[in-house]
Amino acid sequence: MTHAHAADLFVEKERILLESLSAQDSLLVAFSGGADSAYLAWAAHRALGPRALAVTALSPSFSAHDRRQAEEFIRQTGVRHQWMETEEFSNSLYVANGPDRCYHCKAELFTELEHLAAARGLSAIAYGINADDTSDFRPGHRAAAEHRILAPLLDARLTKAEVRELSRRAGLATWDRPASACLSSRVPYGTPVTPEVLARIERGEAILRELGFRQFRVRYHEALARIEIAPDELPRALTAEMMRVLTDGFKSIGFTYVTLDLEGYRQGSLNALLKK
Repeated sequence: MTHAHAADLFVEKERILLESLSAQDSLLVAFSGGADSAYLAWAAHRALGPRALAVTALSPSFSAHDRRQAEEFIRQTGVRHQWMETEEFSNSLYVANGPDRCYHCKAELFTELEHLAAARGLSAIAYGINADDTSDFRPGHRAAAEHRILAPLLDARLTKAEVRELSRRAGLATWDRPASACLSSRVPYGTPVTPEVLARIERGEAILRELGFRQFRVRYHEALARIEIAPDELPRALTAEMMRVLTDGFKSIGFTYVTLDLEGYRQGSLNALLKK
């Protein structure tokens, strides 16, 4: 595929997306602050103006860092926005953290978004699944189907790379934001998810961010922290000085053992246990 043809394809996919969004009377967009939902919120704002509303759910699984990122995006773009609290931690099936945890989270989210959309007179709800997301184990998509949530990026066949490129062209700061997910995704299935556990994970990831690392995850294994860092950043993490800093930092927040995963950061690494 030539560069010119690829550029034309980007333009055509964005045209299809904006056309589909413009066809809505009004739209509520589930906005987490990541690259996909940010681009969708921007596109809905462009297509519908004040008839589009981006909504961000707040709970212990949404980090303070993610909230700051979302606030900055809203400030920069002028997207119409609202915060909303969700209560997934009141659901024992969510706290139990089985392989379907994400289903229970999204079911709560979409139920609350339906109530908000009805109260605000908004005719439809959309979320930011893209064409690449269907290849991984994501029970939340089942909840979206049950609640008839629209998937405009998927319908336009936009991949993650295309969303990032179109975001870059639109001048969105989220275009190269590292992949993000809720804090609960750091906890192995079967280990209960509690606000206290997530707070420790959040403090650990704040340590990595303050040390200048960009793409990482702190995987929680009770007394043990398993740190995943992007392969191109691993050499810096593996120096004697940095290993000492990481060990001291993570022990100071309650971990007994601190490990660096030699495979580095990868999305969905905890799903490997399901495949076995």
